[in-house]
Amino acid sequence: MRKYFTLFSLKKRILAILLVISFIFCALVVRLFVIQIINGNDLQLRATDQWTRDLSIVAPRGTIYDSTGATLAVSYTTYNVYVRAREVTMPSQVAYTLSQLLDLDFASVYEKVTKRSVSEVLIKMQVDGQTAEQIYNEKLDGVYLAETSDRYYPNGNLLTQVLGFISVDNIGQTGIEAYYNDLLKGIDGYSYVQSDLQGKEIGGSLRYYVQATAGDSLTLTIDSKMQLILEEALEQIMTEQTPKGVAGLIMNAKTGEILALSNKPSFDLNDVPRDDLETLFDQSRIKIVTDVYEPGSTFKILTVAAALEEGLCSLDDTFYCPGYRIIDGERIRCWKTIGHGNQTLEEAFANSCNCCFMDLALRLGVDKFYEYMEKFGLGQKTGVDIAGEASGILMDKSQVRTVDLARMGFGHAVAVTPIQLLTAVASIVNGGTYNIPKLLSLITEEDGDVTTIDTEVKSKNIVSKSTSEIVNYLLECAENKTGKYTFVEGYNVGGKTGTAQKYNENGGIDQGKYISSFIGTYPADDPEYIVFIMVDEPGAGAYYGSIVAAPYGKIVFTNLFEYLGEEKQDESVEVKYVTMPDLVGLSLAEAGSRLKALNLYYELDGEGEFVTDQLPPPNTMVQEGTTVVLIT
Repeated sequence: MRKYFTLFSLKKRILAILLVISFIFCALVVRLFVIQIINGNDLQLRATDQWTRDLSIVAPRGTIYDSTGATLAVSYTTYNVYVRAREVTMPSQVAYTLSQLLDLDFASVYEKVTKRSVSEVLIKMQVDGQTAEQIYNEKLDGVYLAETSDRYYPNGNLLTQVLGFISVDNIGQTGIEAYYNDLLKGIDGYSYVQSDLQGKEIGGSLRYYVQATAGDSLTLTIDSKMQLILEEALEQIMTEQTPKGVAGLIMNAKTGEILALSNKPSFDLNDVPRDDLETLFDQSRIKIVTDVYEPGSTFKILTVAAALEEGLCSLDDTFYCPGYRIIDGERIRCWKTIGHGNQTLEEAFANSCNCCFMDLALRLGVDKFYEYMEKFGLGQKTGVDIAGEASGILMDKSQVRTVDLARMGFGHAVAVTPIQLLTAVASIVNGGTYNIPKLLSLITEEDGDVTTIDTEVKSKNIVSKSTSEIVNYLLECAENKTGKYTFVEGYNVGGKTGTAQKYNENGGIDQGKYISSFIGTYPADDPEYIVFIMVDEPGAGAYYGSIVAAPYGKIVFTNLFEYLGEEKQDESVEVKYVTMPDLVGLSLAEAGSRLKALNLYYELDGEGEFVTDQLPPPNTMVQEGTTVVLIT
């Protein structure tokens, strides 16, 4: 028995061998499972990559349309030229031909053509179809063409910032092209050919072609005719007022749809200044969305709306303006340093009296004031579909002093983006609904499926309908100073101007630098359109919003009515013109009296008692109700 069960018995040896074989078999099964099942797809792709050479076929980007169906951006086919050096049999001839047809340096091309250490090298991107056809007809060994696409903008420098541009590899860089890049870019295709170990094409081998899928087409809320009207007015401002920059917007007050949007200077989208990055970055930004500023008097629309909604003022209220208020020991002056005297709310709004709006802010108090600022969307992004939107700047509520609150009442000590301010104004004048502003209207997929982008309502009842009606009445009276329908002859337009000082890098006032603005509404009693004009550092002498912004808002409205075919609300209205008198050397009281007799209004630049200059100059024909500037 002891001999039969020894370690070296025959049965134990057979059992051990069987166990080893079983273990090896199981290990092989597991390994095959890992290779074929778990890692199978990855290994197959790696093998395919070794056996083949591929060329990417860039998908054409989707077309961008305006709201009327006009084409704003379209893709067209171009080609990338590649060389596989190992397949080139006559490198000198190939290098010479390509350098001639593509206008490239021969030595540089020859170096790439003879670089056998890499399987494939790019010679040039985005070659036009005619040149690509010439290269194809040369039948050059080792030279390949890959289909790609480039972008063409039919309107050149129209909508520069809104549309944006793409990179050489077809990726959106700014504007709509960047924000909706995932929708526009499509899915790239590929062309495969089997190759040997050295990367040379195997003659008679199989070829594979995966077609590219075009990107979705987008329809914007933009109306290109309105855009042209706006941009022509902005160009006129650049010429006549010589500012650092200018921006404008036309918005549908009831839906939040952006109908036109631009800032100048700009550039032609078909000739992007890529060699000047500073200029490119500055002129590509949509400054109405990305930049903050101290709004000045246009902010008074928000202050009066909040006060009216809280029942803290009415059209029957009167306010006294001696030219200043002393708050927390600080003297805060009205723009009219001699004061406006006694005035109703309507008159104070039309006069843009700082003292009145300091009083309204103080009546509201910090808590209520900030409650309404939050309702109006200040200090937060609107959600507009534009990249780089800023949030604006509001002081920490716990740090706000009484004097700070007073300044906020007339649009100082607060920083907003224009889109924030305009969205808030739209929500006030449209009856109280806060609509998120938007640029995208429709998405059309390649198979024809259409997705409508509905207006998104952030919140309702920002203010009551009665408050909205009173604010609209105040805006109407503010611009039609000599009677109803006189700002734009025969049309019921409302509006408010603003002038704000700029601040330097150290937080101090930048002397002599201003931002002038105008917000206009139409029809004034139930606005559908809002027009905004902002002039950054006007350089022609005047800087008040009523002088350098409002007249161009009038031009935009006039051309807009013509385009829309709007009939006048009152055909009998006649706008009268008067000759600007020579006021230099007169006392302020005498100059004011002469202007009042001519139905002209004035704003002051300086705190002296005598007029030293005036804008416009003597003998200029001006419309009754125009605001002029007296420099004292």
